[in-house]
Amino acid sequence: MSDGQGLAPASAQEATPVAPEAAAKPTQLSLEEALRREQKKIALVQEISRALSQAGDLDTLLALIMAKVQELMEADRSTLYLLTDDGRYLWSKVVQGGERVEIRLEVGDGIAGWVAQTHEIVNIPDAYADQRFQPSVDLKSGYRTRSILAVPMRGALGGLVGVLQVLNKQDGPFTTPDEELLVALASQAAIAIDNARLYHSLLAQNQELSRARRDLERRTRELNALYEVEKELSAALDLDDLLSRILAQAINVLGGGAGSIALSEPGGELRFRTVQGPAAPKLIERTLPYGTGLLGWAIAHRSPLIVDDPQSDPRHAADVAKESGVSPQHLMIAPLVEGDDVIGGIEIIDQRRAARDGDGPWGDDDLKLLVLIAAQTASAIGMARRRSEQSNRDRLASIGLMLGGLLHDLKTPMTIISGYAQLMASSDDAAQREKYVEQIQRQFDLMAGMTREVLAFARGDSDLVIRKVYVNRFAEEIATQLGAAVAGRGIEFEVEARYDGVAFFDEQKLMRVFHNLTSNAIEAMPDGGHLRVRIDREGDDLVWTVTDTGQGIPAAVHARMFELFATGRKGGTGLGLAIVKRVVDDHKGTIRCDTGPAGTAFTIRMPAMRTTDTD
Repeated sequence: MSDGQGLAPASAQEATPVAPEAAAKPTQLSLEEALRREQKKIALVQEISRALSQAGDLDTLLALIMAKVQELMEADRSTLYLLTDDGRYLWSKVVQGGERVEIRLEVGDGIAGWVAQTHEIVNIPDAYADQRFQPSVDLKSGYRTRSILAVPMRGALGGLVGVLQVLNKQDGPFTTPDEELLVALASQAAIAIDNARLYHSLLAQNQELSRARRDLERRTRELNALYEVEKELSAALDLDDLLSRILAQAINVLGGGAGSIALSEPGGELRFRTVQGPAAPKLIERTLPYGTGLLGWAIAHRSPLIVDDPQSDPRHAADVAKESGVSPQHLMIAPLVEGDDVIGGIEIIDQRRAARDGDGPWGDDDLKLLVLIAAQTASAIGMARRRSEQSNRDRLASIGLMLGGLLHDLKTPMTIISGYAQLMASSDDAAQREKYVEQIQRQFDLMAGMTREVLAFARGDSDLVIRKVYVNRFAEEIATQLGAAVAGRGIEFEVEARYDGVAFFDEQKLMRVFHNLTSNAIEAMPDGGHLRVRIDREGDDLVWTVTDTGQGIPAAVHARMFELFATGRKGGTGLGLAIVKRVVDDHKGTIRCDTGPAGTAFTIRMPAMRTTDTD
């Protein structure tokens, strides 16, 4: 019994020290776990502090705050509400926890709204036991809210920035230390958000100032351009020079790479009067049918337009661009409108100001400026044309007076020459002299008709005598008269009559046309060459072609060769081709000129027949 009794106390003695050691182990583990958790919190707080000081973008900053706060507070979800500028609403910018939900609520509604209204901390162990809690979000999402901790976010000046809220702590309700930690984090986050907003505000203001500066510089250039255009309008006398200067100013102020101005011809087609850029040699003075291309469309519809990537626009004249060797990337076009008439259009090609000024692509403001320039240009063209017309009227009046006197002075010598011609007819070798007299009389008749025609032209009168003509006989007369005109000049002359039937026209007026064209051809071939007149019939039209191998017509004259007083040679009157055009127009015909270094060809088309026979 004693051993047993001895053993019993021994066992008790052995058990006595074991019980305190076993109790100490869980306490040590709890302390170590708490220490690790505190160290983790400190590390996360430091990480949040560094991140808040570096993040600049507001959305990135808010996402970062939510991710770190949720981890630090050991919460299931976290929400950051920002107060709107008017202070009436809270707006949830970022929601963590697996889904993104945007919530907008009035200040005073729900837990977060109550915190925003009272600026007080709310720590609720059981959300459904609090009357301020609104379970509608849980009902929609299926989520179960248990505990809530929400604190106000105050900025550096004490103003409310928003509300920071965490839900469902993992190991139970939120504690007072949790409140203190979340308040500290909310304070840091509020200051960071204020700084981010201030940064973005300053950045936006700086960008706005930069835009304002660029706008001011552009407006200054625009005003300078309009001023320069106005100076050109008042100073220039030559229309082509004026258009060239205006186009250069428009390209410069709008930052284009090239451009052109096309004017409407009487027949409706468009003629490029001035072109700047790589395509200038191929486009200058070229004509396009009415409505062709984007330029033609803008003119036909009286509508300015900007087109990026013209290649994909069905209105683009791709064949013309290909022939000209250009591939425009951008086009800006404005019609030239004078009163009720559209007289042409201006186009600027391939904007380059993005590289020059740092601006973006062309916009409405640029189009408005081009429309203003187009309006000035149209006004200048109208003024120049009216001034030219008045000048022409004055000069025509002077020519009428001059030719009236000239015709009067020519009567006496013409009478004397005619008398001598009659004496020659009655002298020896009458047959030969008769031939000379016949030719002299014909030349006199032609001279008299020419002088009467010039005088009538100066007065604006028209006195066509349309009659039936045998074309083969008229071709022989052309060969006789023009052959005498080119004799001794080293010029090979031929008349090719592919049609020898009848036609209806004024013989004398048309002979005047060929005399004028022949005179121009002789001037263009001072060292000799080849001159051919071809007569053909194409359908209902009689076609006359006069071709020479001369030097060609200068480009400066080609565009206006049929205008009054347009001449490319010294001492020329500029009336010859104007008379030609007038005679052709009176015959309801058309005349086209193709010229180049290898020579010039005039093609005249006119109706061969008339509905009434005046023979």
